[in-house]
Parts: sequence; C-alpha cells; structure tokens
Amino acid sequence: MAKSGNALVALLAGAAVGAAAALLYAPESGEETRKKIGKQAKKTQADIEKSTRDTYNNLAGKASELKGSLSERIEKALSSASYKADDAIVALEEKLDQLRSKNAKHQKPESVSEAAKTTSAKVNV
Repeated sequence: MAKSGNALVALLAGAAVGAAAALLYAPESGEETRKKIGKQAKKTQADIEKSTRDTYNNLAGKASELKGSLSERIEKALSSASYKADDAIVALEEKLDQLRSKNAKHQKPESVSEAAKTTSAKVNV
C-alpha cells in the first residue's frame, strides 16, 4: 500500500514538473504562462491532497481493523494463559501435598514429646 501511495505521489510530481516545463517553452506571453502554471499548480496540489486523504483514510481503516483483531487476540491469549496457570497451580498443589505425605512418612521424631504430638495429630485427623 505504501509503495502505491509513493508511486502516485511521484507520478503526480513528475506530471507537474513536465507540465511546468512544457508551459515554459510554450509560445505564449509570460503573463499567460504564469496563469497556466498557477492553475496547474493548484490542480496538482488538489490532486495530491485528495490522494493523501484517500491514502490516510484507507490506512486508518485498516489500522482500526488490525487494532480490533489484535485486541481480541491478546484478550483470548491472556484468558487462555490464565486458565493454564490455574491448572498448573492446582497440579503443583496436589504434587506438593503428595510430597508432604511422603516426607512425613520418612521423618522420625527427635524427642518423645514430638512423637506424642505427631501421634495425637494423626489420631485427630
């Protein structure tokens, strides 16, 4: 899109230079030639402004479409990541509980009072 916009501007600029050169070599009076150059310059300026507006509006529309679809994609990705993070947390918590249980089986009480606490804790559960 940018290449076609640049090509159009270059074409219009070339046409304006060509028209100005042709008028300068025309067999008319200086005043008449200046009027024609002024008219051609105004016409070329209007054409460039129209082309610029059209290109801007076209690009603005495409940017708006891309922004909307990009926002939707980001929102979906964040939502999906959030669910996956929750699943990972649940899985890790379950694994941690399993490891705590295995670890508790391997621990030996250091004193008689600690053994009593462990035994009473097992009875209460």
